[in-house]
Amino acid sequence: MKKTFDLSARQARRIGLAAQGFAEARPASATRRHFAKTAKRLGVIQLDSVNVLVRTHYLPAFSRLGGYPQALLEKEAWGKKRSLFEYWGHEASLMPLSLQPLLRWRMARAEAGELWGGLARFGKERRAYVKSVLAEIEKRGPVTGGDFATGPRGSSGWWSWSDGKRALEWLFWAGHVTTATRRGFERVYDLTERVMPPAILSVPTPSEADAQRELVRMASRAMGVATEADLRDYFRLPLQGARARVQELVEAGELLPVTVEGFSKPAYLHPEAQTPRRIAAHALLSPFDNLIWFRDRTERLFGVKIRLEIYTPAEKRTHGYYVLPFLEGDTLTARVDLKADRKANVLRVQAAHTEPGAGPNTPELLAAELSGMAEWLGMERVEVAGRGNLAGALRTALVANGIG
Repeated sequence: MKKTFDLSARQARRIGLAAQGFAEARPASATRRHFAKTAKRLGVIQLDSVNVLVRTHYLPAFSRLGGYPQALLEKEAWGKKRSLFEYWGHEASLMPLSLQPLLRWRMARAEAGELWGGLARFGKERRAYVKSVLAEIEKRGPVTGGDFATGPRGSSGWWSWSDGKRALEWLFWAGHVTTATRRGFERVYDLTERVMPPAILSVPTPSEADAQRELVRMASRAMGVATEADLRDYFRLPLQGARARVQELVEAGELLPVTVEGFSKPAYLHPEAQTPRRIAAHALLSPFDNLIWFRDRTERLFGVKIRLEIYTPAEKRTHGYYVLPFLEGDTLTARVDLKADRKANVLRVQAAHTEPGAGPNTPELLAAELSGMAEWLGMERVEVAGRGNLAGALRTALVANGIG
């Protein structure tokens, strides 16, 4: 007997895409209102320092809105009347200010030493030094890691940080300081009470359970349909806490248990989730985009394995260094390895590969999206290298449209 499901794979995929904003047409000209709606819908925008194309936090809004002004994000994230703040949400992230009270439990855990092992150990062993750094910020105002460049450094990663940078990051985790602004991509720290609006600081701190419950609600709304693991991963919640919160929301009727074709685990539908009959989106997705950042979910929804190959030796990469999947309707039909060659003013497609769902229009649709991205980045043209089974057709499509 054939097994029946509450939701087919395609229905689940369309629910997920609608929840992420891909069921809506892009505006003719994106405004602050459009950006704010996108940020609220996503709940969290991942930050990352890799800049071979453009830093990832700029890309989710581009994927959903088209060529919006990048200065708009910068104003909302680091301007005087900002609507976003930085903290550890999924990874290092930008989030709406309203989420700050919901993450104070994580700050309290960091204060108690329940965070990344190396930094927790440093905070415990060098507590007096950390306090002295905080006192110095109180007197001096905004600082960078370079202002406290003391202590031995290693070759890379956490071990390359100075003791001052470690102290600042511990204070950031614990919520004592936050990002006042950024210079280039360097974080400038200041006391949280001097950066966050008084209206946010005055919000009573919810209990850990209440805060996590609201974060699960937000994750559910942002994904539409999701397993427990999906819901937990969105804001990187602790296993036991997330499990308990999910069950509480099921009992309250705020999460609806469903079976989904292709899902081996139970799933939960948000009561207000929309199921469009058709998704007409065409979008290039950052490898850190909310839609695809949890690789297991991406494979369940789209039947495509996404692997981040930045840390893979060049000779072992399958698709390239900074690879963006291409969303065509409700299907991932291609992926391209992109680089913004700023000296030559060229958007370089270093490799282009099809996925099983690619169709005859994929090269032309992808070419149009690459053209829009090049214009958004201030690049004069798009050039395609020879790697990948889509490279030739994509180059032809770009030339035919006067883009290549």
